[in-house]
Formats: sequence, C-alpha cells, structure tokens
Amino acid sequence: MITALFKREFAGYFRSPLAYVVLAVFLLLANGCCFFIGRFFDTNTASLEPFFTFLPWLFLFLVPAVGMRLWAEERRAGTVELLFTLPITPIEAVLAKFLAAWLFLVVAIALTFPIALTAGYLGHPDWGVIAAGYLGSFLLAGAYLAIASLMSALTKNQVIAFVLGFAVCLGFVLVGFSLLSDLLNGWGLPVAAVDAISNFGFIPHYEEIVRGLIDLRSLVYFLSLTGFALFLNVVALER
Repeated sequence: MITALFKREFAGYFRSPLAYVVLAVFLLLANGCCFFIGRFFDTNTASLEPFFTFLPWLFLFLVPAVGMRLWAEERRAGTVELLFTLPITPIEAVLAKFLAAWLFLVVAIALTFPIALTAGYLGHPDWGVIAAGYLGSFLLAGAYLAIASLMSALTKNQVIAFVLGFAVCLGFVLVGFSLLSDLLNGWGLPVAAVDAISNFGFIPHYEEIVRGLIDLRSLVYFLSLTGFALFLNVVALER
C-alpha cells in the first residue's frame, strides 16, 4: 500500500501545472544566483561553490511550496480520514508522501546538472567535491521537507502551512549562520554554548559536506532531524 501511495503522490506532482512552474522558477533562480549574483565566471575557478552557497536560501521558498500541500490539502478536503480507512498506518502514509515529495525535490536539484557541465567544460573541477555538494543538497532538502510536512499536518490552510514551514526553516538557517554566532559572542555567552547553538543549525553541517568533508556527524544530524520531524508528523496526524 505504501508503494501505491508513493506512486500516486509522485505522479500527482507532474499532473499539476503548478509543479512545472515551481521547477521552472527554481531552475531560473538557481542559474541566476550562480552565474550573475555569485559571479561564477569571475571567480576563474571550476567550482560549484557559488551555486551551493545560494541553495539554502532558495530552498526556503521551494521546499515549503512543495510541502505545504502534503497534509493541509488532505485535511481541507476531508480525505485524510478516508486515507486512514485504507490498510495503511499513519507512519507508512507519512513516509510515502515524504519520499514522493523528496524525490520531486531531488529531480529539481538534479536538473541543475548543466551548471556542473559548464564547470567541467571551462576547467577541471573536483568531481568528488561536486558529488558531495549534491549529496548535501539532497539531505538539506529532506530536512526542510520534513519540517514543511510537519507544518502542513498542523493546519488545513496551505498558505499558513507555507508560512510556518518558511519561518521554522529560516530559524534553522539563521541559528547556524556566522552572524548570529558573532552576535552571541558579543553578548558574552561561553564559547561552548555558542558552538552548541550554531551546530544545531543547517549551515555548519551543510557547508562541511559541500566542501567535500562527509563527516558522520553531519549525516547523523540531517537524518536525525528529518526522522524526528517525521515522527512529530505522525504524532500530529494521530491526534
């Protein structure tokens, strides 16, 4: 049953014109941020760092837009009760919807491959670092999506789900941002406390993977955060 729900949800993205609009806007912004704002050609380096630097900020709009409909639409239409009359458990339903949406996001990120091909054409990039960057992007998108799915389960309104998902994900981004760390240091907080707060954010773990340093702690962070958000999603639906 979980496979059938996964296939239905994933196919549903491509039956809606909104999905193609989201993909087109994301690809346009990703290329614009990389080549123009990130000044890709001026760096004289065959690296995708300008592209990966902007992804956490682009995900703030892309991922909540994808995740806002996961449960809010089901609750608004009253089909969530019908869904759970089928031989499927809440955790299976949450996983099926999450994996379908995550795969859609993976497709969106993978469609940026011309940027990598451009770097390869102009120079000799480290393909291992680029592969690590894409891995970090997939994990980051999954963490964003798990949070957006949880927010969608808490309301019947997709707009509210989008705003909540955006706000919570933005909080995780800012927590790990260097400017906040400098601000906390200026307030006289202990260095250990500042480091602990910073390590709870997305950016330090994401940047580490993007640099090619695939640390087990960063992988555990993203997978644990995603799993915990999905667990809360199941609890919200059961209640």
